[in-house]
Amino acid sequence: MAPPPTSTHSAVTLNINGEKHALSVDHRTTLLDALRERLDLTGTKKGCDQGQCGACTVLIDGRRAVSCLQLAVAAEGREITTIEGVAVGDRLHPVQQAFLDLDGYQCGYCTPGQICSAIAVIEEHAAGWPSAVTGDVRPEAGPPPLTPEEIRERMSGNLCRCGAYVSIVRAVARAAEADAPAATGEETAA
Repeated sequence: MAPPPTSTHSAVTLNINGEKHALSVDHRTTLLDALRERLDLTGTKKGCDQGQCGACTVLIDGRRAVSCLQLAVAAEGREITTIEGVAVGDRLHPVQQAFLDLDGYQCGYCTPGQICSAIAVIEEHAAGWPSAVTGDVRPEAGPPPLTPEEIRERMSGNLCRCGAYVSIVRAVARAAEADAPAATGEETAA
């Protein structure tokens, strides 16, 4: 006799933007669908639904991930940050402010994913992670200059159908400059 079928649902608790959310989800539910359909966090966008465009990029444990390919049940116990969670109160994250100041968006559909990716790009660069265009990848060389070529390569997983790439690259560069004192532990005047 065959064993009885097991449930196709699980109770999970997702830690999103510092808040815990208890849900019962089908095992096949993506993190993207849980965010948008179940938790009404619609800032994360559904673009291609195949992990190709980056519109659904979120941060999981500080690293960028396309939420359309991440199962919600696999995200349990991890720190998930969506676009709704990157600002601190009324103060925009430096990447958000740079996108606003430098018109790093046009229609805005890809912008949440671009911003989440850019936050991770800046942190990866500061930690010395090389990219495919980094000339000297030796650890002792330190982070390469964050040139437009480096930014374009590091942001290449996020597509913008409007073609706002020039402004996006400028915004990431400005945010990285603003973040540099924080990364080195230097104090800045308020």
